[in-house]
Amino acid sequence: MGNDISDEPKVTTGPYDDDFDAASDNVNRVGTAPWPNVYRAHPAKALVNPFGGMTHKEMSDLIDAFMEKTKIDEIYAEHIRKGAFLAQDNEAFHDLREDGLQLKPEERAALRLDDPKTGNKWNQPWILYALVGCCSLGAAVQGWDETAVNGAQLFYVYPFGIGEDPSGTNDNGHNGDAGLRGLVNSAPYLCCAILGCWLTQPMNRVLGRRGTIFVTCVISSLACLWQAFTNTWWHLFIARFILGLGIGPKSATIPIYAAECTPANIRGALVMMWQMWTAFGIMLGYISGVIFRSVLDGGSTSCSSEQAQSILLSIRCSLNWRLMLASPMVLPLVAVAYVYTLPESPRESHEALTKSLSASWLLSKARQGKTEQYEAAFSALCRLRHTRLQAARDLFLMHHLLDNEEHIKQNHQIFFELWSVPRNRRALVASLILMFFQVGDPIQIYSSVVFSDAGLGDRDALLASMGFGIINFLFAIPAFYTIDTFGRRNLLLCTFPFMAIFQLLTGLGFLLEGKAQLAMVMTGMYLFSVAYSPGEGPVPFLYSAESMPLYVRDVGMSMATALTWFFNFLLAVTFPKFQDAFQNTGAFGYYAAWCVVGWVLILLFVPETKDLTLEQLDARFSIPSKSHARFAIKQCLFVIRYYILRRKHTKRPMMDLPPQEVVYGGGEADRPRKISFDKEERVFPATP
Repeated sequence: MGNDISDEPKVTTGPYDDDFDAASDNVNRVGTAPWPNVYRAHPAKALVNPFGGMTHKEMSDLIDAFMEKTKIDEIYAEHIRKGAFLAQDNEAFHDLREDGLQLKPEERAALRLDDPKTGNKWNQPWILYALVGCCSLGAAVQGWDETAVNGAQLFYVYPFGIGEDPSGTNDNGHNGDAGLRGLVNSAPYLCCAILGCWLTQPMNRVLGRRGTIFVTCVISSLACLWQAFTNTWWHLFIARFILGLGIGPKSATIPIYAAECTPANIRGALVMMWQMWTAFGIMLGYISGVIFRSVLDGGSTSCSSEQAQSILLSIRCSLNWRLMLASPMVLPLVAVAYVYTLPESPRESHEALTKSLSASWLLSKARQGKTEQYEAAFSALCRLRHTRLQAARDLFLMHHLLDNEEHIKQNHQIFFELWSVPRNRRALVASLILMFFQVGDPIQIYSSVVFSDAGLGDRDALLASMGFGIINFLFAIPAFYTIDTFGRRNLLLCTFPFMAIFQLLTGLGFLLEGKAQLAMVMTGMYLFSVAYSPGEGPVPFLYSAESMPLYVRDVGMSMATALTWFFNFLLAVTFPKFQDAFQNTGAFGYYAAWCVVGWVLILLFVPETKDLTLEQLDARFSIPSKSHARFAIKQCLFVIRYYILRRKHTKRPMMDLPPQEVVYGGGEADRPRKISFDKEERVFPATP
């Protein structure tokens, strides 16, 4: 960098020595940005500001080396050169330049569209919206895969001999095993936790984003079809376990694919869109249960649980639940049909459900010696941006971000530093807390069973579940606005108490009888959906994506995603046993208590991340957990005194952030001039 940082405060960030010869570290790194000492001590900064402090001559030499290395056609040289200076400083062309480079009117107009203050962020190329449509389709597939079993389990448990029976033995001569019911329902989550999530990176490395989406959608479609032809519980378990191979990698890849192909100014909205369309797919799963319930004789008394197993497995009695399980197979085929008409992701990232800043899958192939892939990556970006200038800017930036990330991974013990560096550990703990509690409640999987226990028949229970799914989808929509205005932590702190109250209300409803029981149970379940959808539903994935530093985010997100799938499995497999052991009242009371625990943990250990730049996020997570916990308690006391006791003179508590010198260990010249998280790869210090 341009100044000596030897006198700046030292910060210990890991088990390595940050005193080294930067010059020797740049050997054989042709066409890449120099690696200043401050980046060694603070690796996240290298992924925010790869060109910080570089002179015009250094940038020119870097551009020349890049053109020589990539072999991109010379007709794009001017675009690459202008794009590189724009990547360094988004105001590089605000005034006349001495080197003679100038922007064309159409290029200035396109950059104004990029500006959140002057542009319309929804004015994007049509191919980008086609890509978003494919990703939304994949999200709907995800939700439908999860809830197709909700209505089907009302019917298949009896021919499989795992249906609940008060006497302990059903009329087919088999013991009704609640554990087996839970195991069958939870099979996809088990696969995601132990296998599916961990296949994401190798599949993306070999197949690319589109290839991974194609393969996982094919697996989802075939597994759904397979489920329809099963005749034993263990056969259905195997089919649903294989379904997890389609759910796990797809759930990680599609949000990343959308984030990588999307300009930064609408990336946050697309992360939220994944959650909203997943809720839409969940709703479709409930609707399919209503539609197929009465196919042939499936819902009639001639196919009741008292019939022999051979009759219950016949087409006339079993076609309804077979169609419910197979119904999600259609949507993934639509995604398969047109995913290859879309451009390949111009970036490769190891981040799950995040805002990716790594480089492209095409670039990764180019860096393996296939230089023609550089031009392919440039072509893909040209389809996704308004102008070649914007495509060149992003290509140049992504190339050097990938180089810096590779450098970090070669010189840092990523997994160890995820826990040993306090800033990383606090972000990871906060993310794991939210992912753990996103599992939340068994209603999503077992709503039809719960409504049936409350006194509804099969048809009415399916209709009630459909209403639950519609509410879940509709109340996810407000999160588009509240998550960036009201805040992530505030949403969670406001909704968790209501989640606990409404689960307790649902459980207490089972102590009543008749219509009062049904009314109270339905009210509790519907209101729970109202509280869950805008808060704990969408926040955990977004929070995990933005809180962890980029250089450890791949490992952290893999861990967080695997955790949430594992506890989805644990909840699905144990809820039937909880019902048997504690009845519905005890089971819902148990989950209500966990919501109270979650509220306390969020209050004490989950900092707010709304409207924070990357610098401010580093500062926020540099605050010791004890200090944040004390501040949280002061916040509670303030709310009680100011809003409840009406003591208007009470002062609002403030939390001081550590100075940036402590967080980064650099001087004034080392700090990014202005960085917004939504445009974190767009704005850099001006060239001296």
